[in-house]
Amino acid sequence: MIRYADQNDFELLREHDRHIGESELKRGIDAQRVLVMFEQDAFVGWLRFNLFWDEIPFMNMLYFLEEYRGKGFGTQLTRHWEEEMAKRGCERVLTSTLSNEQAQFFYRKNGYVDCGSLLLPGEPLEIILLKELT
Repeated sequence: MIRYADQNDFELLREHDRHIGESELKRGIDAQRVLVMFEQDAFVGWLRFNLFWDEIPFMNMLYFLEEYRGKGFGTQLTRHWEEEMAKRGCERVLTSTLSNEQAQFFYRKNGYVDCGSLLLPGEPLEIILLKELT
């Protein structure tokens, strides 16, 4: 089951998502910018997004608990998010990954194309990826 997170999911997400502050997580939940996934009542993972340039959905976090990785859940949750964004009238979505992470191959396999990069001092190259929804 995939659904938008609500405040009842806050503690569960806070326990696992250490990449976001509590107040920002609460705002994301209220703004329906966090999706959660369950498999037979077990928490599998989540997807969190924001808006780039205040209009293009940008996936900030796609994360699955260790035992659920490599089983197709990432593709399911990503496609669900893309469908939701298309329903909202969005024509494209963005995400990014570090050049030293395997996630870049997942995104490319799922139709994302490289469209730019960001290089911060002392960090690996951040690859920006785009997918056209129309």
